[in-house]
Amino acid sequence: MHIKNPNHPKKGDCIKVEPIRTKKAIKKIKRILSPRDRCLFTLGINTAYRANELLSITYSQIRDVALGDTLEIKQSKTDKYRRVTLNKSSIRAIKNFIKHDDNLNSRDNKGFLFYSKKGGVLKVSTVTRMVKGWCSAVGLSGNYGSHTLRKTWGYWQYKRSTAIPLLMVAFGHSTQKQTLAYLCIQEKDVQEIYNLKL
Repeated sequence: MHIKNPNHPKKGDCIKVEPIRTKKAIKKIKRILSPRDRCLFTLGINTAYRANELLSITYSQIRDVALGDTLEIKQSKTDKYRRVTLNKSSIRAIKNFIKHDDNLNSRDNKGFLFYSKKGGVLKVSTVTRMVKGWCSAVGLSGNYGSHTLRKTWGYWQYKRSTAIPLLMVAFGHSTQKQTLAYLCIQEKDVQEIYNLKL
C-alpha cells in the first residue's frame, strides 16, 4: 500500500531551502562537527560555492593556503571560473581539517578534499542529508539542505548591507527579484530597514 506524503510538493512546485538566520545557530553547528564537516560547512557559508563545486575542491588546491589567498573553482551552471578570497574562518577550518586528518595528509595530491569514509568524493545528496541533520541537531525547524550553505552566505551579506546587484553577480542571477527570493528575505527583514535613525 502506497501512503502519500502530505508534505510532498505539488507538481510544478519547488521546495525552497532556507538560510541559517542566527549566528548562534551557526556557532552551535560548528561546535558539533568533525574537522572535515566543519571545514565543509565553513567553506560553504563563507564562499557561496554550490555543494558540487565545494566537492570538486582537491587537497592540492588548499594544502598551502594562507589568509588572503584565493580559491578559484569552475561554476557548474555557467562553466565560468569564480575566484573567492579565503577569510580567516575558512583558513582556520582548512588548517584544522588538515591537522586532524591523517588520511588526508597521506593521500595523493590529486585527491578530493571532501572524501567519504567509504571511499571516493562525497555526493551532493549526502551533503543535503548532512546539513539537514546538523540543523536538526541544534534545534532549527524548517527546510534545510545543501543550498542552505550558499544561501546562508548570501543572507548574511544582505544583513550587512551588501548591495543586491553585487549579490546578483555572485549568485549568477539575472534579476534582483530572483536574488531576494533565493535568499528567502522575509517581511521582518524588510521592516528592519526602516529602523535606521537619521
